[in-house]
Amino acid sequence: MEQDRLAIIVSKGSLDMAYPPFILATAAAAIDMECMLFFTFWGLDVIHKDKIDNLSVSIAGNPGMPALAKVAGVVPFGTKMVSSMMKNQFANSHVMSIREFVSEAKELGVHMVACQMSMDVLGIKREDLVPEVEDVVGAATFLDFARDAKISLFV
Repeated sequence: MEQDRLAIIVSKGSLDMAYPPFILATAAAAIDMECMLFFTFWGLDVIHKDKIDNLSVSIAGNPGMPALAKVAGVVPFGTKMVSSMMKNQFANSHVMSIREFVSEAKELGVHMVACQMSMDVLGIKREDLVPEVEDVVGAATFLDFARDAKISLFV
C-alpha cells in the first residue's frame, strides 16, 4: 500500500505562521504520512540560519491579534515585545521552538525543500539555510510530490 502524502507550501516567515506547517507536518509524519514542506518567498525566513531564532509575530493586519498587541505593534520595539511574549508563552506551554521543530521534522523524515526561484529573487544562497533543509528545488519538483498528495495546504 502506498503511503499517504501531505504537501505544504510555506510562504510566510512570521513566528505565528511558522508553527502551523511544522505542527501539521510532524503530526502527519508521526502517523506515517510522507510529508513535504516547500518554503517559498518569505517562508524562506523560517529556514534561514540567521533568521530562524528571531522570527517576529505578524501584528499588522492580523484580525486575530488582541487589541493591546495591535497597539504594541505601532510603538517602538512593540513587535519585538509581543514576539518575545509569544515565544515565552510557547515555552511555558512546553511547545518546541521553531528550530526544535525543524530538527524534529528532519528526524521524522519530513522533506524540507526550498524554492530555487524565490532564493534567486531574494538573493539567498544554499549556505544561508539551516542544514536540515534537504534540497533546493523548482516548483515542478514540489508539484510532482503534491500530485499524489492526499492533502495539500498553503500557509
